[in-house]
Amino acid sequence: MSQQDQAFDGWLRGAQVAVEGLSQRQIDVLRASFDYLERSGRDYYSLRLLSHFLLHCGLFKNAQVARLVGVSRKTASKQQQLSSKQVVQAAHHRMSGRPYGKLLPRYAGPIAQFLLQYPKASRYDVIEFIQKTWEVHVSKRALSLFLKRYGLDGVGDQDDQSCAAIEFPEPSADPSLPVPRPSQEFFFRRPNTRAPSCCYPSPCSG
Repeated sequence: MSQQDQAFDGWLRGAQVAVEGLSQRQIDVLRASFDYLERSGRDYYSLRLLSHFLLHCGLFKNAQVARLVGVSRKTASKQQQLSSKQVVQAAHHRMSGRPYGKLLPRYAGPIAQFLLQYPKASRYDVIEFIQKTWEVHVSKRALSLFLKRYGLDGVGDQDDQSCAAIEFPEPSADPSLPVPRPSQEFFFRRPNTRAPSCCYPSPCSG
């Protein structure tokens, strides 16, 4: 047995995947997957792309894929719900979202208007809207904290859905121009309770 074969068998044993219980087609797919990792490396992005393929090829259970790529079963189940577009978006925002950019308070209005206009938008759609509007890169966690802070975490919360036909507005060429004002429906209605009149005497404090 060659060193390559020994390494392949070790990979399967480490993932508790018994060769005896696999079909020839499954073995061929796993062999190609192992060769891919040997060439590309076992970095986050290579493992993420491989796990997406293995989870959707219909040949393996979630638990098997989770052990093969080194993630929890819960994580694998969550990743299985993502489309190919969302996987690429997630990998991209993991790379560019953490070190760059901050969400400013003035973004809350336009983001709220976007969520009201596209109630089925996923968090990745919102991140893409932010990037195209202000050229700011943010992570999904940073966005979730921002939405929670401004009471928007329950608006358009469709993480496993994506709007395929969203037309994002082009960013303004002049950064000094004001941010678009959200629609009037976003704001609370003014209270109609009358304010205390200055004509009335001040209450006695004793």
